[in-house]
Amino acid sequence: MKQIQGGVTAPKGFEAAGTAANIKYKDRMDMALIYSCAPCRVAGTFTTNVVKAAPVLWDQEIVKNSPCAQAVIVNAGIANACTGKQGMDYCREEARTASGLLDISEDAVLVGSTGVIGMQLPMERINEGIRKLVAAKDSSVEAGTTASRAIMTTDTVNKEIAVTIELDGKTVTIGGMSKGSGMIHPNMCTMLAYITTDAAISRELLQEALSSSIVDTYNMISVDGDTSTNDTCLILANALAGNAEITEKGAAYDSFCEALDYVNTCLARKMAGDGEGATALFETTVVNAATKQEARILAKSVIGSSLCKAAIYGHDANFGRFLCALGYSGVKFDPEKVELFFESRAGKMLIYKDGAATDYSEEQATKILSEPEVTVLVDMKMGTETATAWGCDLTYDYVKINADYRS
Repeated sequence: MKQIQGGVTAPKGFEAAGTAANIKYKDRMDMALIYSCAPCRVAGTFTTNVVKAAPVLWDQEIVKNSPCAQAVIVNAGIANACTGKQGMDYCREEARTASGLLDISEDAVLVGSTGVIGMQLPMERINEGIRKLVAAKDSSVEAGTTASRAIMTTDTVNKEIAVTIELDGKTVTIGGMSKGSGMIHPNMCTMLAYITTDAAISRELLQEALSSSIVDTYNMISVDGDTSTNDTCLILANALAGNAEITEKGAAYDSFCEALDYVNTCLARKMAGDGEGATALFETTVVNAATKQEARILAKSVIGSSLCKAAIYGHDANFGRFLCALGYSGVKFDPEKVELFFESRAGKMLIYKDGAATDYSEEQATKILSEPEVTVLVDMKMGTETATAWGCDLTYDYVKINADYRS
């Protein structure tokens, strides 16, 4: 596997574009298009929030029942959530506009929205935005980057990645882009992720690969504990790489899954590290847990704790907060067997062992916790299973951003 420059336009046959439609923001792009010149197999995972945005309901129907997909239209600024029948009608109108301009079927058009909940989309601007996107689309690396920037809301940086693998002597590429900075606590799979690939793979295995991948990638991140109404991850595969179609599990499927996991992990980490107001990526790795699921629960409990997140922001080696979060996770363990470490580019330090603090240097601990990426490593001494979760520190700016988000 090799990481290459680019994002959603890296695989063969994919084009993209971004444009400013003035949906909510007046100073930036706010609409994006991903388009494949060939019909795609499509798979998706979606929010488990009972309150689902109209685009989620639309895309779930396409993924379940449409023979193929070929385009994705995404807007930022307005989420098209809690908008009733009108919201669904607007999804259909978006698909109708795109299908006419791209000469594809309406049920081959997926839609996505992110932003303020409860507002209706300004459809004149949306439709004009679609026309601009179709006119501007191309297959360049820059076009993919532009699309990744156009779906940002409170994100401070765009998020994209691409990798290649060899299957049957053919180069297969997987590219992706995502957005997410606040209302991030995926449980599905406000987080949007779009993956493109030129691999030939059956629809069933594409869905299985994605559903498996999200468990230890997007589902292991949290910024604020809020599961969005709009969480969506879609993958489109157009088969233009020319590899023998993956129709059963084996070496080719395993290679594809490994590359997909890498892409999703990179995008997940980028979102966690760019949490609203964040100054640091906060990673927790649990090792030697009794089961994989217990390792996941423990790791997510730590990165989801407001007090742990505040300690990371303050560069404070308050190890009791991390043990407390482990303790209320619901997993049974012996605290006197646990070992807890802080780790970053500044070094690694054992903080807690045998039921008590070690004789560590507060000054060195502060240096370790002052880096832009900080890891809390927890050795449970109970088994062999490992899991990693990603979050960010909790800062004053998080409250400022969300206190006046609508205005």
